[in-house]
Amino acid sequence: MTFHHMHIVGARPNFMKAGPVVRALHEFDKPPLLVHTGQHYDAAMSEIFFEQLGLPQPNLNLGVGSGSHAEQTARLMVALEEVMLQHEPSRVVVYGDINSTLAASIVASKLHIPVAHVEAGLRSFDRTMPEEINRVVTDVLSDLHFVTCPEGVDNLRSEGIHEDGIHFVGNPMIDTLLGVRDALDPTIAERMFGLIGTYGVVTLHRPSNVDDPAVAARVVEGLARVAKVMPLLIPLHPRGRRVLTEVGLFETPGVTVVDPLGYMDFMSLVSGAALVLTDSGGIQEETTVLGIPCLTMRENTERPITITMGTNQLVGNDPDRIAAVAEKVLSEPPHGRIPPLWDGRAGDRIARILVDVASSP
Repeated sequence: MTFHHMHIVGARPNFMKAGPVVRALHEFDKPPLLVHTGQHYDAAMSEIFFEQLGLPQPNLNLGVGSGSHAEQTARLMVALEEVMLQHEPSRVVVYGDINSTLAASIVASKLHIPVAHVEAGLRSFDRTMPEEINRVVTDVLSDLHFVTCPEGVDNLRSEGIHEDGIHFVGNPMIDTLLGVRDALDPTIAERMFGLIGTYGVVTLHRPSNVDDPAVAARVVEGLARVAKVMPLLIPLHPRGRRVLTEVGLFETPGVTVVDPLGYMDFMSLVSGAALVLTDSGGIQEETTVLGIPCLTMRENTERPITITMGTNQLVGNDPDRIAAVAEKVLSEPPHGRIPPLWDGRAGDRIARILVDVASSP
């Protein structure tokens, strides 16, 4: 089979996962067709990552933009179907759990194009999360499953996924982090934002935390209590900005809200932090590798290895719980370990398998 793969990206986490795979494929002299759906359209959330991660510019940018889950997924499917019919890829490779991932998997499957899923097998077991639906459906439709952690292998097996298609390869997003780690500048908090000494970093964007004003107010109260101990800096995702503004985030003493940052600036900020509070998935993994204590403001995680081996703890959105765990972590920082195969070579492993499968009869 001719190697003519199409790789679909659409949001910040995708770029960090795709970068090592795409670079490795270029080294194998098997460059893929890179399609950016434009699911994230803010330059600080998308284009800047291509520049900072050394990715080639996408061959196509669909510019789909935002909308409800149904609206966005529908637009993605229409646009991706047209692209796949035009370019006739021999395989589609998708990343993570965003709507672009789901839409590409559905369209490719209906066009009888095989699908490979990078970051397969992650499960929160919480079907109220849109991302969980995307993960499950994408894995069902894929024939190649590239898994970041042993738990992912177990999850896929329990769901009846064929063993031959499951490949434990490590975490390509960690490849990206390890590749730039020596270039991170932990003094950025003082240099760019005037924060001297101990500080914390916060990210918020999950619907469960930012859509309901009552819940968002509880989260802000928890952050306000932590901010009495040390200043907090929040590069605020566009999603949820309106509700968080209404519940007083911008007026909270000790909390500084800034626009989203590029990858290098953000990871530099995290590398110098005493604590990270987040509802993101990927940041749980990045803080584990950097050894930074992480409090995940959710009741579950699809990345339990960051708890069992790393520096992550679940705290939900209860203000008392957030404040109490933050106080304990700051006085007794956890000591984590690096999960298996998070060694900077996952992209190489994935690329080799993709090339081998494409060349097999």
